[in-house]
Amino acid sequence: MSKVQLLLDVVEDLRSLADSIKAVASAVGQNEAPEEAPPKKEEATAPQEKPITQEQVRAVLSEKSQDGKTDKVRALLLKYGAPKLSGIDPKSYKALLQDAEVL
Repeated sequence: MSKVQLLLDVVEDLRSLADSIKAVASAVGQNEAPEEAPPKKEEATAPQEKPITQEQVRAVLSEKSQDGKTDKVRALLLKYGAPKLSGIDPKSYKALLQDAEVL
């Protein structure tokens, strides 16, 4: 086969492909309305708070203790169920921190 004949075959195949694409597009257009992209879910209106770490609570309690409020800090720890910070449930850190800031 000559190069010219190969090029003619390629052109013929491209035309056939273009006709097929038109037929598919037409069939899709008649059968279905174009789908709209689903609306993106908006991110939570309130940003999620980062969990309070033991180190953050320890820093605040340490500062209060250095300010001469050691007895109040100990009483606060006992209020949340442990004589030491390591014994307190991490779920209680937020409330503990709020109480400590009031001291």
